[in-house]
Amino acid sequence: MRARKPAVIGLSCLAVLAPLAVRAQLPTVDLLIKGGKVLTIDKAFSIKSAVAVKDGKIIAVGGDELARKYRAAKTIDLNGRVLMPGFMDTHLHVHPEGRRDVELSQATSIADLQRQVRAKAQELGPGKWVTGMEWDEAQFVEKRNPVRQDLDAAAPNNPVILVRAGRHSTVGNSAALKLAGITRDTPQPDRGVIEHSADGEPNGIIRERADLYTRVVPPLAWEEVRESYIRKLKAVLAVGITSLIEASGSIDDEPVGQGGIVSPTTLGTFHQLQGIFAEQGTDLPRVAMYISYPGAERLKAFPHHTGYGDERLRIGPIGESAVDGGFTGPTAWTLVDYKGLPGFRGKGRYTDAQLQELTDTSARLGWQVGLHAIGDAAIVQTVNAYSKSLNGIVGVDKDHRWFLDHFTIMPPEEAMNTMAHDHIRIAQQPNFTYTLEDRYVATLDDWRLQHTNSVTTPWKRHGLFIAFGSDDLPIGPMVGLYTAVTRKGPSGKVYGAEEAVTIREALRMYTANGPYLTWEEKVKGTLEPGKLADMIVLDTDPLTNPPEALLKTNVDLTLIGGKVVYDRSRTR
Repeated sequence: MRARKPAVIGLSCLAVLAPLAVRAQLPTVDLLIKGGKVLTIDKAFSIKSAVAVKDGKIIAVGGDELARKYRAAKTIDLNGRVLMPGFMDTHLHVHPEGRRDVELSQATSIADLQRQVRAKAQELGPGKWVTGMEWDEAQFVEKRNPVRQDLDAAAPNNPVILVRAGRHSTVGNSAALKLAGITRDTPQPDRGVIEHSADGEPNGIIRERADLYTRVVPPLAWEEVRESYIRKLKAVLAVGITSLIEASGSIDDEPVGQGGIVSPTTLGTFHQLQGIFAEQGTDLPRVAMYISYPGAERLKAFPHHTGYGDERLRIGPIGESAVDGGFTGPTAWTLVDYKGLPGFRGKGRYTDAQLQELTDTSARLGWQVGLHAIGDAAIVQTVNAYSKSLNGIVGVDKDHRWFLDHFTIMPPEEAMNTMAHDHIRIAQQPNFTYTLEDRYVATLDDWRLQHTNSVTTPWKRHGLFIAFGSDDLPIGPMVGLYTAVTRKGPSGKVYGAEEAVTIREALRMYTANGPYLTWEEKVKGTLEPGKLADMIVLDTDPLTNPPEALLKTNVDLTLIGGKVVYDRSRTR
């Protein structure tokens, strides 16, 4: 009996070791995500439950069988949560900050704004400039714009200028107006508006022409703001943005003779971002950068064009190079008078000849173009210029992917028919209907109000391609998704219900469609084998919850190339 015991024990060990041996022979992946609902957003909008990742890319999408098919160095259990592709914001500005800046996006009253300005003035000392950004009168209990007197009360011994969210209006105090040489007799500037109070004096607000102030403000150095730029780039990861098109780019600091200028002061250039990404690109969202039109000679001298770069950082189109203003001015250029303002239709920024030169030069040099056009008059002018360049230089059947930024006020049918014929696309911000509700109600006639930021008509009736972004109003994609689906403003009122899309359609426009504008649709935007493992985990299901839940939905995890770059549990 004793002689037979070792054989029995051996068989028992083999029974245990055999599955382990088999498992040891399974292919290894870096990451397995399982146990939840996976929205692939592929063409069929397939829903799975597991994803396997190796070397930064998805190698398999499926169900429970993936856990039996692969060994994983790391496993994430969704515990019933939703995994989906990361968002791509097709129009976002990263605004770095210096010591003198106050960040006002969370200010809920003019008193709150004054408190922050006062504290900064005391920190810096008398005579020093106080600058800031992102105030929004819609968030203020007073429901009005701050004016010169408000800033005078907060900082009587400092010049102050504050830029509104959207960057189409800037308010300054009396000291700033004096340094800028702006008085009641200053003529209205080209492409902008100096506002006056009832007594005829400037009230401190200048629409579109912030340069009238900033030309007398000492420029910030890149070394001073570099860390804030990195911090703001990383901040978008918390709202699930894994890719973005930065709309503030330039080539000013390239070598002179290769597109650059002498003594550049621009912040956030392509060259500066190259330095950031060389150091810590794997921890940042992927970026394509618009290049502001520098003029024909400088653009000819620049050795690169659209597409230069890699999967982390690349050059995008010539843009934003605004054709008109915006409703945060308001100075968007419209075909009819603003409501209550007879004779005022906003302002365009280019003559037809100037705009044609821009698009023709870009076309001849092989650049994609994506220009800011908000009002319907600006859209018509831009479409006409695009059409001449595309038909006369590029060829409308070439894969050019030119697009309009914003497309806020739906233009006449003729313009949309031209866009369809010439394959002109749209990068749009559905969130505008939410965050700019009060501005639209105050300035637009009923038809234009109902068709702001329309999706269904240009897309389903005219076949126009649309991808979503935010233009920072706000950056979080959930507001855009909510508004695209409901067409509601903060008041709860619905504007143009017929322009709404389904949540599946909205998700696709905020994930899969964006990479098309950067020729990257084959490498990201959906969860499919072979694509980059850029993914987010949501704490609620956008497909089954009511639309209102979108405004409270959180991003629990953000992954880029299969690496966790944001974890909400670590911020609580």
